[in-house]
Amino acid sequence: MSAQTNQELIDRRKAAITTAVGNASLNFIASGQGAVLRDVEGRDYIDFAGGIGAMNIGHSHPKVVAAIKEQAEKLTHCCFMVNPYEKAVALAEKLCKLTPGKFPKKAVFLNSGSEAVENAVKVARYATKRQAIVVFENGYHGRTYLTMTMTTKVKPFKLGFGPFAPEIYRVPFGDPKALHDFFLTQINAEAVAAVVAEPVQGEGGFNAPPSDYFPELAKICHDNGILLVMDEIQSGMGRTGKMFASENWGIEPDMMVIGKSLAAGMPIAAVVGKAELLDAVHVGGLGGTYGANPVACAAALAVLDVFEKESLLEKSVALGKKLDAKFKSWQKRFPMVGGLRGLGAMRGFELVTGPAKTPAADGAMKLAAYCHENGLVLLVTGIYGNIVRCLAPFVITDEQLEKGFSILEAGLEKIHNQ
Repeated sequence: MSAQTNQELIDRRKAAITTAVGNASLNFIASGQGAVLRDVEGRDYIDFAGGIGAMNIGHSHPKVVAAIKEQAEKLTHCCFMVNPYEKAVALAEKLCKLTPGKFPKKAVFLNSGSEAVENAVKVARYATKRQAIVVFENGYHGRTYLTMTMTTKVKPFKLGFGPFAPEIYRVPFGDPKALHDFFLTQINAEAVAAVVAEPVQGEGGFNAPPSDYFPELAKICHDNGILLVMDEIQSGMGRTGKMFASENWGIEPDMMVIGKSLAAGMPIAAVVGKAELLDAVHVGGLGGTYGANPVACAAALAVLDVFEKESLLEKSVALGKKLDAKFKSWQKRFPMVGGLRGLGAMRGFELVTGPAKTPAADGAMKLAAYCHENGLVLLVTGIYGNIVRCLAPFVITDEQLEKGFSILEAGLEKIHNQ
């Protein structure tokens, strides 16, 4: 049975899918191309969400579609742990070469970002023989039990789901002194296996640290035998103007977690790191039925080819500059637009209210709703739910970008005048 209207599909969704899964919008999408989505009623939407950062190269890129079709006709699954295949090896080789660090590296493939973070923690604990993991306030690492524990925000991610995983410790983000003090007052450094950090915090509000922060953090980790794990699931794959955000500060993490835009929406994630760390784990200690799925690997290889041949990093840098300029103009024009957030094309701005600049979550939700109603897919984020964020595909045209800006600006104008 097929339905032709959004309302028909909304009714079917209510009857068949749990209400525990939320939706930013109930416009049912039928297709996507580049930076434009089309719903089942034929209405187009400029996409400023990018599948929550999974579509940096755009929807249905021809090279990715072709790679998926070609691989699907040959082999869709046999499990890499049963019989290996070349696509997974080729992808691992490329990622080991692309990720920062001149040391020998190896990779392991998983299904999702959360699963990759969990495996990085497993490797860190196994290799160091330590248990404690340090994460950061406002951080987000996933929805599984361990990664949910590592995530800061309670509602909706953690509410009612306790007890949580042990030996997870949280410190303020962006302040190296806080980390030094933490090891004096909370836990001894010798007990810490790894520090896990997002280079630019995503769900926590698009928070970018001071330029000297990560070099100092890396030194603290090195001096104390602590592994540095960078969670590049949302900030990686060109989002900040570098292939990986860690490169903005010259960081060479012991391990890096990659996902989302790695395969343009296909479910695959990876842990890439020092060979000695990943090889420390016993045979069979890492893996999974669908990890390194051949179709997802083919999609990821096509994505990397597109980055190389279609100047996507340059497009990301250009997009970031346009977003920064537009957001600064709105900051001057609208009192409700508070601080600007992010780095490169990973940009956002906060909505505030009153002389005290109180976070305006209600205003952010109204703005997102206005945008959805008027042809723009937009997401809000942050601990207080008041950060308007942009994760538009790098291939967005100037015309599409300006149309998206005009819708957003009209929404700001409407809220300003209320």
